[in-house]
Amino acid sequence: MDLSRIPLNALRAFEASARLQSFTRAGLELRVSQTAVSHQVKSLEETLRVSLFKRGARGVTLTDEGQALLPVLSDAFRRMRDALSRFEDGNFRDVLTVGVVNSLATGWLLPRLEAFSTLHPEIDIRLKTNNNRADLLEDGLDCFLRFGDGAWHGTEAIKLFEANLSPVCALQTAARLNEPADLLHETLLRSYRLNEWALWFQEAGVQPPRSRGWIFDSSLSIVEAAAQGAGVGLVPVCLFQRDLETGRIVKPFGTGVVTGSYWLTWLKSRQETGAMRAFRDWLETTTRSGA
Repeated sequence: MDLSRIPLNALRAFEASARLQSFTRAGLELRVSQTAVSHQVKSLEETLRVSLFKRGARGVTLTDEGQALLPVLSDAFRRMRDALSRFEDGNFRDVLTVGVVNSLATGWLLPRLEAFSTLHPEIDIRLKTNNNRADLLEDGLDCFLRFGDGAWHGTEAIKLFEANLSPVCALQTAARLNEPADLLHETLLRSYRLNEWALWFQEAGVQPPRSRGWIFDSSLSIVEAAAQGAGVGLVPVCLFQRDLETGRIVKPFGTGVVTGSYWLTWLKSRQETGAMRAFRDWLETTTRSGA
């Protein structure tokens, strides 16, 4: 297919109509008439020699061909918007898309990001939070701050700091806890990494109980449940210092266990940009200084 034969306006008309499921709403978005949108879509269908929409009394629906084309064009137009948005008043702004684990974002990164912005005002950070599961390529991430052992296929990794896991709970729960063995009678709030409590009990010199209790996909949720008195959570306490300082949660025992660390990761196949390098250098300097 000769791309020069396909007008950009026809592709825009199709993408808007398919996304909004209406020629009329597409016309309002594109600031043209409904008739103009309909003509542009019809022209595109004639060029491609396929029907992209099923037209009916109640509106339009996508054909299989239209459904195949929509995500490709939506992604292309999004990328163009993102690229063009980086030009502001004749100046090019660098954009860095960073994926980060929710608890790490809230408890560690966000309070420090202003320092990075002050140091690099020309770089805009776009954060995408997740629960430690993301695809660098599919999610369009330049880098990913994640928890683990540093061994991810096809990925470069720089260790930032270890995550020391300790029990936390509400004050009224802590009143019942005199020694680690007392936890055997409490509801244990667990992450999807089911061996963490067993490792902690071994470190505390207590025979681990049979796995039981609630399972969460985020330390933030574990802390929230613990604060409400639902049980005792095992979390990286370094990310919840504000909750500990305010007494929202307490740490009944000093014993901790390290099951992994937080890492800065990026694809080996990804060419490092100036923004990536600046962010990496800042992270390494910040973690080394303990700031």
